[in-house]
Amino acid sequence: MPYQSDITQFLNQLKQQKPTLEEEQRKGRSLLWDKQPIDLEERDTQQQSSVHQTSYVYYQNF
Repeated sequence: MPYQSDITQFLNQLKQQKPTLEEEQRKGRSLLWDKQPIDLEERDTQQQSSVHQTSYVYYQNF
């Protein structure tokens, strides 16, 4: 058997204990990174309806 580092052994053991681990990771990543396509009309509407805020709001009355 070829040499395996402690980390490799740990990961192999973890994958044996939890065979669905990689699939769960893919689902979690897809929640964060796989986004729906942007609707350009909706984005324009949101940009036009946003209220501009001054850079330092505490001194806007001076």
